[in-house]
Amino acid sequence: MSKAENDRTAEAAPTASEAAAAEARELGDAGSRLSTAPREERDDAEGGAAGAEGSAAAFGIVGWSRWFWRQLTSMRVALILLFLLSLGSIPGSLIPQTSVDELKVRDFQAQHETLAPIYDKLQLFQVYSSVWFSAIYILLFISLIGCIVPRTWQFTGQLRARPPGAPKRLTRLPAYTTWRTTAAPEAALGDALAILKRCRFRAHTVGDAVAAEKGYLRETGNLLFHIALIVLLLAFATGQLFKSEGGKLIVEGGGFSNTLTQYDDFKSGSLFSTDDLAPFSFTLDEFTGTYERSGPQLGTPRTFQAKVRYSTGSDTRERTSVIQVNKPLEIDGAKVYLLSHGYAPVVTVRDGRGKVVLRDAVPLLPIDNNISSSGAIKVMDGYRDKNGKRDQLGFAAFFVPTYGGKGSGQMFSRFPALDFPVLNIGAYHGSLGVDAGLPQNVYQLNTKKMKAFKDAKGAILKKTLLPGDTLTLPNGAGSITFEKDIKEWASFQVSQQPGGPWALAGAVCAIVGLAGSLFIQRRRVWVRAVRGADGVTVVEMAGLGRSESAKLPEELAELAGVLHARAPTAPERAEPADAAEPADPVAAPESPESADPADPAAETLEVEGAEK
Repeated sequence: MSKAENDRTAEAAPTASEAAAAEARELGDAGSRLSTAPREERDDAEGGAAGAEGSAAAFGIVGWSRWFWRQLTSMRVALILLFLLSLGSIPGSLIPQTSVDELKVRDFQAQHETLAPIYDKLQLFQVYSSVWFSAIYILLFISLIGCIVPRTWQFTGQLRARPPGAPKRLTRLPAYTTWRTTAAPEAALGDALAILKRCRFRAHTVGDAVAAEKGYLRETGNLLFHIALIVLLLAFATGQLFKSEGGKLIVEGGGFSNTLTQYDDFKSGSLFSTDDLAPFSFTLDEFTGTYERSGPQLGTPRTFQAKVRYSTGSDTRERTSVIQVNKPLEIDGAKVYLLSHGYAPVVTVRDGRGKVVLRDAVPLLPIDNNISSSGAIKVMDGYRDKNGKRDQLGFAAFFVPTYGGKGSGQMFSRFPALDFPVLNIGAYHGSLGVDAGLPQNVYQLNTKKMKAFKDAKGAILKKTLLPGDTLTLPNGAGSITFEKDIKEWASFQVSQQPGGPWALAGAVCAIVGLAGSLFIQRRRVWVRAVRGADGVTVVEMAGLGRSESAKLPEELAELAGVLHARAPTAPERAEPADAAEPADPVAAPESPESADPADPAAETLEVEGAEK
């Protein structure tokens, strides 16, 4: 073939957009409304490059605004925003957040003097309240709203409408079969209508054909998934704005009332009010902790629970409950979580005249898995030396529940249970620094304005005490006794997040909707029965799906088999010997490859673009 002939052939060959337009014209309403995508998106997908020049020429402020809105509400942009939201959450998990633990943020800033200012400018210490994270969040919210509203409106119209009539040429559909039968056209159509309705198709008769449709739950699942995402976003926003979270350390026998002044630390959302605190109180009666005593998991906790008594609101009646790890106590929308525990040795401090100035259980903070603990014992008021002069005492305390003994060479605990408790004390006197009005850590001893008591050798006075032992301070300054009663403490977190149940419901609905949109196929089936020129009824069946699937031909074959049982194939008529071989009366589903490649309508049907 010459070059000129090739050029003429290329000019005569239809383009992909022309072929798609030809198929759309041939199918008419039969191929429409298989998606809840807005009409503008489908027009863009069908028009393609054919309308690019005209749309570009018409672009102005309104045109660009419409283009921007279409892009924002498209599936592509929504997926990008979801990816950015997930990506933006990573720094919030890896970098200490001010809203969670301000002390960790300060420690991080002190250790990373170069990175800290950069992180601070990028708002990486407050990711979830930063400008850039909020912008992604709001854009995603708008994108989902802009997608759901038109799709819901259009899908409602589809539910109210009937399946469209059959196209003129059923042979152009992806799944097709035909046969000749002796049954009357009206009887064949009646049987087809009954069969399709029994198979839960929405079906009705249009002219000489039965139109049926099934799989509306696909679009329902699609919309449910998008609505569930909005519910998740709203629940997340509500939880961040109205949440409250506080921590409290309680020694056995101690209590807590849910008021702001009772918390050791407290954080809340920007719209939270103290009036929103649930009215309740509880008392820690007993903490129980047991540990594995042998094997490779030596020291691993086995029992970790706190027995409490609580009351709610004006109801003074007390109830009992047991709080365990990941099994919080729920009271009026608030959850009380058990976080950690430790030991609180009971000590008695006497002044120079023998008067008891302190007798209390002092909680100490664990520093390892075997609950070796450190802390401070402070006597701020009521202490006088032997001369009657007011002073303040401070003791640096180190406690081990299971001491290895003097020959072990270390002071750290060997097991977390109270097998061999020991308390090491270092004594100081002077100003504790509390009179300056500045907050300080109750578990640390500031010795800048204090003097250490000296032993006989001139060193800092220290002693390791067993339960019942006493450390006598020099020069008649008093004494400190390690009592045999050793209590345990538990740390609780009281959390109120009003968006939690909605977030759970949204997550479940999102999974259900996503499963529906992925595994349910929207499809249409048409059955046409007309009387041929020879008086024999010709039955045609064809199917069209929302997307290409091997199940559609299989389903059509099953329906054709049921209908064929009621309208069987007509017997063959005798033909002259020189006549052409008759075609098989029951044709298999036509393959796209069997059609004329030069016919643009013979190309594989492209059913609408990807939807959101």
